[in-house]
Amino acid sequence: MDKVFVAQKVANKLFATEKSVDVAIAETAELLTVLMQAREEARVSSVMGDATTAKVAQAIAQLHEARSTIVQAHRELEELKLRAGIRTKLLGIIDKDFASADPQTRAA
Repeated sequence: MDKVFVAQKVANKLFATEKSVDVAIAETAELLTVLMQAREEARVSSVMGDATTAKVAQAIAQLHEARSTIVQAHRELEELKLRAGIRTKLLGIIDKDFASADPQTRAA
């Protein structure tokens, strides 16, 4: 299989992974917001649920650390791509018509 297609397959999964981590961070941040609002709406003390909200905040920090690690991997993969002699710009998830086009016409 052509190296460009192999690299595009990796790029597609990388971009999907990056998006998934971003979505997980956003969803977890929304959970934290809802927890804080629920405590307020239920008119309970800040002490109640404090350990739980701390855990959710910790999860956000850990997800961000995972995001930073994926970004580092992205940079390393870019370097590997160049060392493999692949000079085309790899795109995110692409449509079927674009994927079937000649790789030389997709070079950036």
